[in-house]
Amino acid sequence: MSLMLTRRVTFRLYPTRSQQDILHYWCKLHCSLYNAAVYNRKTQYQKFGHSVSYFEQQNCLPAFKEVWTEYKPLGSHALQATLKRVDFAFTRFFKGLGGYPKFKASRHYSGWTYPDKQSWKAHTTGVNGSLELANLGSIAMRGKARTWGTPTTCTVLCRNGKWYASITVQCEPTRETGSGAVGIDLGCKDVITLSTGEKIAKPDFIKEGQQKVKAASQRLRRKRAPNRNKKIKASRRWRKARQQVSKLQRKVACQRENWLHQTTSSIVSSNSLVAGEQLNVKGMTRKGKKRKKQKAGLNRSILEVGFGTIGDLLTYKQSEAGGFYVESPTKILKPTQRCAKCWELTPKTLTDRVHVCSNPACQHTEDRDINAAQVNLIWTRGKELASSVVESSSSTSCGSMKQLGALRRQKLAVQRSNGE
Repeated sequence: MSLMLTRRVTFRLYPTRSQQDILHYWCKLHCSLYNAAVYNRKTQYQKFGHSVSYFEQQNCLPAFKEVWTEYKPLGSHALQATLKRVDFAFTRFFKGLGGYPKFKASRHYSGWTYPDKQSWKAHTTGVNGSLELANLGSIAMRGKARTWGTPTTCTVLCRNGKWYASITVQCEPTRETGSGAVGIDLGCKDVITLSTGEKIAKPDFIKEGQQKVKAASQRLRRKRAPNRNKKIKASRRWRKARQQVSKLQRKVACQRENWLHQTTSSIVSSNSLVAGEQLNVKGMTRKGKKRKKQKAGLNRSILEVGFGTIGDLLTYKQSEAGGFYVESPTKILKPTQRCAKCWELTPKTLTDRVHVCSNPACQHTEDRDINAAQVNLIWTRGKELASSVVESSSSTSCGSMKQLGALRRQKLAVQRSNGE
């Protein structure tokens, strides 16, 4: 039975010149409202010790619009959604998930949200169409949704001078998949290594795009940058160079996202079971205390290929196809050091790219990444060797790996003797 799920579809908007001016003006008004709500919460607590809630600010909107009449065409629900952003930012701060909310510049404020269908309507069936906004009219839009359904919310965004409509829909997505099972291992040079031996290398356009971004950033640093403390305004050449850097960065991001979608879709289309590994990407890309330049290069390589994004894409695509994406506990299982044949741990460094089992009775030799992908698949299938060792402590050091292997061989010898 299919389930109703929420999916987000982004369309490119093509407003006229007069519509663009109105959209920019509305964006500035929402930014001013955001900053005013942050200032109100800050001053109320500092001067009177009163914590302003979302509902208190929401109830002040009718009186606010009577004084500031330019906010009336924006719609009450869209203004409430902007106040909800402020409340969400303070909630994250109180939970320790983010810093104290700051004032936003109008050039950095991306857009606003319509939380219901009161002030907007999408005239489309998922392929191109138009977006109708209250007090503005119809705007041509272009895009294609993989699965279309009932629109619920709409967010109008501005990125690098281009306008977009991000629409959430309630739909029943379906996806075809095969009956195969495969394990994967993630890396920097070969982004995805399959247990079948296939390797998917990092595409060339990522490196080429980063080189273009680096060259454009060097040109930007030669221009006169703004300095508020010294009251220096940015030069016109600096603004043009900054727009060029943003354009190149956006292009690389879109190319990477498109490539990740195509790669994960091809994996899901032929395998109903995908076995991955748990990766702490935030910890892996943390700043290094020693050899900072080398660590920064490694962090950049990890973030360029999107380790965290691959797992998220496989998760939701397998759920649409009715398959499963399972991540093995990396700290306990140690797939890069474990043998896929005899399950013994063999210490390795990053320079060791070939797995040679330290067990004299096994001596299994395989590519390191392929062996790790096979270990993930075996653990996911729940074979006897995987389940018997995974229960061990997660604090196993490299020095005690040979002891674990010796204990494992003793167990196998006892089992064979009992069987005979």
